[in-house]
Amino acid sequence: MASLMLDLPQLEPITHEPLSSKIKLFSGRANQPLAEEIASYLGTSLSPVDIKNFADGETYVRVQESVRGADVFVIQPTCGPVNNNLMELLIMMDALKRASANTITAVIPYYGYARQDRKTVGREAISAKLMADLIATAGANRVVAMDLHTGQLQGFFNVLTDHLYMTPVALSYFGRQKAANPNDEWVIVSPDAGGVERARVYAKKMDAPIAIIDKRRSAHNQAEVYHIIGDVKGKRALLIDDMIDTAGTMCAGAQLIMEQGAKSVSACAAHAVFSGPAVQRLNNSVFDEVVVSNSIPLSAEAEACSKIVQVSVAPLLGEAIRRIHDDESVSQMFE
Repeated sequence: MASLMLDLPQLEPITHEPLSSKIKLFSGRANQPLAEEIASYLGTSLSPVDIKNFADGETYVRVQESVRGADVFVIQPTCGPVNNNLMELLIMMDALKRASANTITAVIPYYGYARQDRKTVGREAISAKLMADLIATAGANRVVAMDLHTGQLQGFFNVLTDHLYMTPVALSYFGRQKAANPNDEWVIVSPDAGGVERARVYAKKMDAPIAIIDKRRSAHNQAEVYHIIGDVKGKRALLIDDMIDTAGTMCAGAQLIMEQGAKSVSACAAHAVFSGPAVQRLNNSVFDEVVVSNSIPLSAEAEACSKIVQVSVAPLLGEAIRRIHDDESVSQMFE
């Protein structure tokens, strides 16, 4: 597994004054290395917090310095174990609220429960909305999330929400490949109809056509790939998705792309969920490489997989935090 931190070409180097003492960064235990990278980008360090579990599994949090009147950013993806990390985030924000923080921003690089965003059959919970309500009730005044499963999830939050995208980092990575091999033709492939808008963004930036995989979902974490809409023959295919979970559909889609005559196939996804046999499937797949962000820490098995390339979104998240603190536009980062 290769790990890269890429420069974001559209972001200016840091020239601002050191962050005010009134801004503080805290991290839960879900992805502390990412939080440390963000703090390093901002030229500061994480504030101390004591987090531990009682013998029965209850989470204990104590903030170890004064946050009275401070603007606080809590960095915590709700990745696996999802319920533990979510509860840890909620308890951290409650502790900060009770310690008289001025504002609390929940920085959630990966938002778990995002796929449960509607009722597809009777008597289902809409868990994505429930999680949003819990986060606001716990004390969040603002949420910063990255590559939500659907853009409409922003409306689930009753607090200000900034939606970031891995796109600049991924385009920097694949743009270098395209520049190194200018004669190669690329095609951007969406794994399903719902991902067409995401694929179109990449296609526009890379000046490439798009193709769509016709996928039918029969049950949770189960889908069947039927055929490809579009031409991939002789092209370098880039399969784009927001996350890779069990990797079954991605690997089946890649196999179909190669059977349709593609020159090669790579994958790019913001969130490396990698449940169950995902890493083994990717390792045995026809993918040249699978590019993911560090929104979720990789397991030892994933780190050992030569096909998985992890790129850092710490500069992206750090820049968003800086702009929020300085009352600057966040959306300009993606224009």
